[in-house]
Amino acid sequence: MFKINSTRIALLSAAAIGALALTAAATAPVQAQDKMMKSEMSGEKTVMVGGAPMYPSKNIVENAVNSKDHTTLVAAVKAAGLVDTLASKGPFTVFAPTNAAFGKLPAGTVDTLVKPENKATLTKILTYHVVPGKLNAADLKDGQKLKTVEGEELTVKASGGKVSLTDAKGGTSTVTIADVNQSNGVIHVIDTVLMPKS
Repeated sequence: MFKINSTRIALLSAAAIGALALTAAATAPVQAQDKMMKSEMSGEKTVMVGGAPMYPSKNIVENAVNSKDHTTLVAAVKAAGLVDTLASKGPFTVFAPTNAAFGKLPAGTVDTLVKPENKATLTKILTYHVVPGKLNAADLKDGQKLKTVEGEELTVKASGGKVSLTDAKGGTSTVTIADVNQSNGVIHVIDTVLMPKS
């Protein structure tokens, strides 16, 4: 019969238990991380804007700074001194022009607007993109007039599941991403900068 070496069995058992312990230790943090990520994300329905998730628990400014498509808007908001306003309780509905929307403006317009001497004009244009209260896409009805924070109105055109806005100068802008919920309102991404009459 075979002679069993009890020392050898003890060593092999210890090695096997050690390997199992190492494997468990290595996978435990990963599993804990996965659960943490899932639980953090499960409570919030995020919308991707400019390559970044927009979290409903964060305010308009906290989310906008992460969007690669809104760097011009964020720079303009900072230049106009509107960061604190858009980070406040609100609620606000913001029609947020993309970098491409600002790119449609005549060459040099943005550079001119962000200069300190043009702060009043820039503030007027930016506040023309903000409506008091929270209006989701379903709340925007065809022909509806929206009074902006700037004071002038925007006209809603809603048909076939698409929403567009007509500004005071007759220009139109289409909502490309609707209902990006924020802790202090909602953002609707638009493809053209809206212009007040004056």
